[in-house]
Amino acid sequence: MSATPHDVAAVTSVLNGLVAAWERHDADAYGELFTQDATYITYVGTFYQGRRDIVDSHRTLFTTFLKGTKLADEVLDIRFHGPDVAVVHGRGDTFKGKRPRKLTKIQTYTLVRQQDDTWRIAAFHNTKRKPLMESISYRFAPGLIPDAER
Repeated sequence: MSATPHDVAAVTSVLNGLVAAWERHDADAYGELFTQDATYITYVGTFYQGRRDIVDSHRTLFTTFLKGTKLADEVLDIRFHGPDVAVVHGRGDTFKGKRPRKLTKIQTYTLVRQQDDTWRIAAFHNTKRKPLMESISYRFAPGLIPDAER
């Protein structure tokens, strides 16, 4: 489906908002970018359901394991499935200091347009990349290399 430049910009703005809220360690602003009933799966496999769960977990993360970190996000693909649903694939990572050149996580966001024309994230899934395993599998089975990496 063809999307308008306005819709692409609106979806991208939501992802930029995640990065900005993370940099401020503002769990409430971070959570506001999700629907009330959103699902959030971390790269370690933890499943959070609902905005409140996402906010509470990030409030804890921002004061413990992820204290002082920033969020790097890189959009690989945005696809619209009808006028009110977008699926975004990207790479991301958390970091301190200099932004990493290679991002170690691959992410899928499903965004929906709300009744007030605001786009929000309805589902997020984060997976840790295994570059060494990718490299080995590509070497022995070149047919596994995605088009985007050829």
